[in-house]
Order: sequence, then structure tokens, then C-alpha cells
Amino acid sequence: MKLVLLSGGSGKRLWPLSNDSRSKQFLKVLEDEEHHLQSMVQRVWHQISNVGLADSTVIATGKSQEDMIKSQLDNQAGLIIEPYRRDTFPAIALAASYVYSVQKAALDEVVAILPVDPYVDDQFFTRVQDLEEVVQNSNTELALIGVTPTYPSSKYGYIVPTSEKSSNEYRRVSRFTEKPSEEQAASLIEDGALWNCGVFAFKLGYIISILEEKGIPTDYEELLKQYETLPKISFDYEVVEKTKDIVVLPYSGYWKDLGTWNTLTEEMATSQIGKGVISADSENIHLINELDIPVTVLGANNLIIAASPDGILVSDKEASPRIKELVGEFENRPMYEERRWGWYRVLDYTKLEEGKEVLTKRIGIDEGKNLSYQLHDYRDEVWTIIKGEGEFVLNDEIRSIKTGDVIQIQAGDKHAVKAITDLEIIEVQTGSQLIEEDIVRLFMSWKEIEDHVLSTKKAY
Repeated sequence: MKLVLLSGGSGKRLWPLSNDSRSKQFLKVLEDEEHHLQSMVQRVWHQISNVGLADSTVIATGKSQEDMIKSQLDNQAGLIIEPYRRDTFPAIALAASYVYSVQKAALDEVVAILPVDPYVDDQFFTRVQDLEEVVQNSNTELALIGVTPTYPSSKYGYIVPTSEKSSNEYRRVSRFTEKPSEEQAASLIEDGALWNCGVFAFKLGYIISILEEKGIPTDYEELLKQYETLPKISFDYEVVEKTKDIVVLPYSGYWKDLGTWNTLTEEMATSQIGKGVISADSENIHLINELDIPVTVLGANNLIIAASPDGILVSDKEASPRIKELVGEFENRPMYEERRWGWYRVLDYTKLEEGKEVLTKRIGIDEGKNLSYQLHDYRDEVWTIIKGEGEFVLNDEIRSIKTGDVIQIQAGDKHAVKAITDLEIIEVQTGSQLIEEDIVRLFMSWKEIEDHVLSTKKAY
């Protein structure tokens, strides 16, 4: 059995901590068994490892989340990188082509698809394993997991099974109802409906045959080249609604979608993360502060206060799901990102009258990690080393750097840095186009960089 975790999201519902590069699954606001902060994706990966599924699992994601996943999972997960942001049908098509043409899985191999961020107990993933037997023994085209509802919610979609009882655990699916009213939901629950948690499985051959019918390449490399031409459409609309033979496997354990601030704070083990004070007469307050300035809360009730370099949110908890409607108007670049080598935070951005821009960042590089050997076409940079020691390469020359050093990098200069100890840098960029895309990467690993520098010296 192969597992594909879908990692996407636009980062709007948990603004300002989430943004276009740091979606909700990467926020470190939950606690592990040792009371260390962890993200949803770290929690899920740990659970998958607990039930022995990590080696057969890949994560399908976009380029903007690649570094974040590598950093948080310490490069343990296999990744399928979408070259463009599309929707769940193209993402699953790409994943199926990868399992088929790269991993060389047989057409009768069972593939399970699930979100990267469900809040569940380990029993849920044992139930996911049960899907393999269901698909193999039921002759169904799709098998889903349906969560036994605990209350009539209008936030979730519902799977309505047929009245026909099966001798097995699974039930045939009659229809789907998407986000009904609470009154309709109560009626659906009486009829045995289950919450749709977005988990389903199929034989690889079923999806491969659909791709062939649509003229979509089943070879992974070929599909990557044509990926931009695929329709932006969900798997539900393109496949599930057109599939006649579907079964659902009930799951009665704990499941929750932590997609909004009010649901997320219900599962946080602490009411405060970061600098600040919550007065004793304040009730049901959650404060999450990523800034280096304190936030004080006095005599308030039922609030979520979240502060990050991207912005500040103060919201009644019940009203917090509406944040997506408001922040859709913001077009600011992400001000904080995690990368495979560490993190960066934007401290200041100014656009000058003569068309020049100035951007100031604080960059943290983890011990032993390095930035790629790279150059920029449209900007100059000045680095001030404020913490740690490292090695710095400028135009094929390597030297040591330490706290207090100031380095000037002109547009077109080839440069890279490796952290000997945890390294922090204040970087001031000046130029006409201060965008992340203004980068030409020459070598990624430090060994490649060292070998290149050595070969250059030998040439002379």
C-alpha cells in the first residue's frame, strides 16, 4: 500500500501566522509527548511512523512548501513537487504517475490519499491501513473513510451510505452532501451519514486508466512538462462524482479539522506562546506572538491574539473563521519563511522615489547547513554577521566569517555561506527588483561548492 499526503493551502484561515509559503500545517503550536512545540505535519508524520507507514509514504506539494517540509521533517519524507499550483485532481494525477512510472508499482497496488494535517489519534492511521483490504476485497473503484459525527456540523461534507447492510465493515455510498445546514445535518446523521474527512483509496490502475482516457501522460517526467496545461479542478469533481462504485469505511475515533483559530486553540496545550502577559481577570484567551515585542492582554474574554511579521490579529474566537474573507485583500509578500537551511524574517521594506527598493532581513542558518552558491541580477546585498561562525564563498574564494564581520555582495557576484555554528545575519538588499525569484543557483550542496572552488584553483 502506498500513501500520498496532500500538502497545499493558501494560508488565509490562520493569518497572520500562516501565509502563502507557511500554511496551517507548518505552525508549531501543538505539543508532542515531551511538551515540545510541533506542527501538524510533524505530528502526522510521527503518527505515520508509529504504524509503520513512513517508508511507503510520499508528500505531494508545491515548490513554495518544499523547503518548509524538508526542514520540519528533517528530509525524511519523499516529495512530489508540483511545478505549478493547480488543484487536487492534477496533484493526485502527478502522484499516481510517480508511483506508477518512478516507483514502478503494479497496477493492482492500493494507493491511499489523505490530507497532511488531520488532527487524529494513531488509531486513525490503522484505519487507513484497513482501506487496502477493503479495496482488494470489495471490487470497488474508490474506498473512503467516513468519520462518525459527534454533532450536526455545517462545516463538513457528509457521506450518505445506502440502506443496504453489508456483511463487511464497509458500506456502499449512496450520495454526498456538501456543508448542509445544521438542521439538514441532524437529519443526515439520523440516516447514518458520516463526515467526509478527505481520505480515499483506489487501485493504481483505476487512476492510470482515467489518465489514459483523458490523454494525460502516465509517465512522471512527461506529466511534469505538461503540468501547467492540466485543468484546475478538484479530484472530487473530476473523479469522485463520476465514479459509480464507491464504498465507505466508518471510523468512530477522534478526528478534527484544525482549520480555523477557534478549533486550533481548542487543541493547544498552552494559552500563550511568545512574549506577553495575560491578566488574571482575562478568560479563554490565546496569545501567540512571534514578534520580539511583548503583547499585553487586560480584562478580555474569548479572544485569539496572533502576532507575526505578516500582521496582527485580534479576534473573537467564534468570529475568527471569517478572517479569510478579509485578508484576501492583502497582497503583501510573506514576511517569515522556514527553509531547508533555517529561516528568514523580513524586518523592513522601503520603496524609494527613484525606483530603488530597500529590504532588510534577519536570516538564521542552522549549524551544518548552507545557502546555495548563487548570484542575483538586480540587487546588491550587505551582510552583517550578528551571531555565530561560518565559511563564506565569494567569486570562488573561501574564507572564514564570524560575529561582527560585514560583507558586501554586488549584483552578479557568486556567493554562498555555511554555518559552522548556528549563524544569524542581517541582510540589507538594495536594487530595482527585490523578489525571491531573482536568484540563479549554481550549486546546492557544500561539497559541490568546495569541489568547484578547488577545481577553479587547479585550473589556474
